[in-house]
Amino acid sequence: MSKVLVFGHKNPDTDTITSAIVYAYLKQQIGEEAEAVRLGDVNNETRFALDKFGFEAPRLISSVVGEADKVILVDHNEFQQSADGIEEVQIAEVIDHHRIANFQTADPLYYRAEPVGCTATILKKIFNENGLDIPANIAGLMLSAIVSDTLLFKSPTCTEQDVKAGEELAKIANVDVAEYGLAMLKAGADLSDKSLEDLLSLDAKEFQFGEYKSVVAQVNAVDIDDVLNRQEELEILLNKNVAENGLDLFFFVVTDILNNDSTAVAIGQVAQAAAKGFGAELINNRVVLPGVVSRKKQIVPVLTEALK
Repeated sequence: MSKVLVFGHKNPDTDTITSAIVYAYLKQQIGEEAEAVRLGDVNNETRFALDKFGFEAPRLISSVVGEADKVILVDHNEFQQSADGIEEVQIAEVIDHHRIANFQTADPLYYRAEPVGCTATILKKIFNENGLDIPANIAGLMLSAIVSDTLLFKSPTCTEQDVKAGEELAKIANVDVAEYGLAMLKAGADLSDKSLEDLLSLDAKEFQFGEYKSVVAQVNAVDIDDVLNRQEELEILLNKNVAENGLDLFFFVVTDILNNDSTAVAIGQVAQAAAKGFGAELINNRVVLPGVVSRKKQIVPVLTEALK
C-alpha cells in the first residue's frame, strides 16, 4: 500500500472536503500517489461547491486500517476528530490552521500549521512554492473553503492573507466572490431537509477541555428560529448524546450568517460553567453569544479557559 490517503476531520465541512481533494491533486502533480477520502457525509454547502466546479465527493471511509500505511491530515490534527485507527498508521504530513492538541507521532513528519482562517490559504502558498499553476476548478474549490471558513471574510478568524488568496482564486475560477460566496453560504444554511439528528452531527467536533469531555457543534442558519423553535426536541437528543457518549458538555451553536451572531444550547454537568466563560447566564439552557461566529477563535478558546 504505497498510496497515501489525504483526509480532514470527521463530520466534514467545506474546508475539510475540498482541501483533501486539492492537496491530493497537488501531491499527484509532483509525482506522488495520493487519494482524497472523507470521514463523513457531505453537507449541502460542500455539495454546492462540488457541483459548481465539477467534482465528485471523495470516497467515504470509516477506518484507515487496511486502507493505507501513510496518511496526510488536512484541516485537523486532534486524534479524536480523525479517522478510526489513526494510531496504527504513519502520519506523513499535517496541513492545518487549528490549535495543536492530543497529537503525537512515532516518526518525524512535515507539519505545517499557520494562524490563518482556512487550510486552503496555506495550500495556495504550497502551490506557489512548488511553482504549480492552479486550474480554474481547483481554484474554485479553494475559494469555496475560504468563503466557508471565514463566512465570506466576516469571521474574526479571517486574515489579510485569506482575503488576498480568496480574491486571487476568484479571478482564476472566474467567479464573482461576493455573489458566489453568498449563494454557497445560503445553500449551506438551508436546513429544510435536515432533521435535528442531522444537525447534531453536521459539523460537530469533540474536544477535551481540562478533564471534561465535550462536543462543540455548529450550524449556520439564515433564521436561527428554524432550529431554536424545536429546542424541546433538541434537548432530548442532546441529553441522549451526553448520556450515551459520557460527555460533560454538548455545546450546540446556531449561527446567524446574516447578522453574525450566535445562540448556543448547552447541556451537561458543566453547561453553567461554560456559559459563565462567556460572561453570560444559562437561561432555559440557552447562551446568547452576540458577535460570535467562529468556533475556532471565539468559542473553543473561551471553553478551554473556562473549563480548565
